[in-house]
Amino acid sequence: MLTKESLIKELSNIRGAKFIENLSIKVMGENFDINQLVDVTFHHNHQIGFRACWLLDSVFHLQPEKYAANIGYILSRVPDVTNPSCERHFARVLMLLTRDTAPVNIREQLEAINLEPVVEKCFDWLIDPNVKVAVKATAAKVLFNLSIRYDWIKEELANQLQFLMRDGTAAIQARGKKLLALIQK
Repeated sequence: MLTKESLIKELSNIRGAKFIENLSIKVMGENFDINQLVDVTFHHNHQIGFRACWLLDSVFHLQPEKYAANIGYILSRVPDVTNPSCERHFARVLMLLTRDTAPVNIREQLEAINLEPVVEKCFDWLIDPNVKVAVKATAAKVLFNLSIRYDWIKEELANQLQFLMRDGTAAIQARGKKLLALIQK
């Protein structure tokens, strides 16, 4: 039986993608408390936190609808993300949860949650020069997804994208052009 302590022990060893995939199946099969997994992503050992976040990302991409009841807790912890290695995985989970094709039970949960702290964190990621490009690109997509709910996001997102694209990498250029085209529709 998987416990928080045994999960931390599993995540203490360096292992690859296949390990995370297998552990994801175990987490889902044993109905491990996803809120405890979220807590482990904030572990004082940043490598354990990173691996826990990678696991969280994997679990949500396999069966997001199974964890709809946990979304409020997950989103409440997003503003606390400070481990740079976790930012990308949290951003990917946010992108999955906020897309228009998210399962109905997830969209229903999101309707009842104040998402402004998530919006603020995504803008923080866009603005911070120390945040990696992949995180910025994913955060921009999350913001675009949330612009349906918060219409003011479109203008601010467009401004930020134009600023980032001035001297941005090819990845920012590509994502920026795509999102700007969607914003202008």
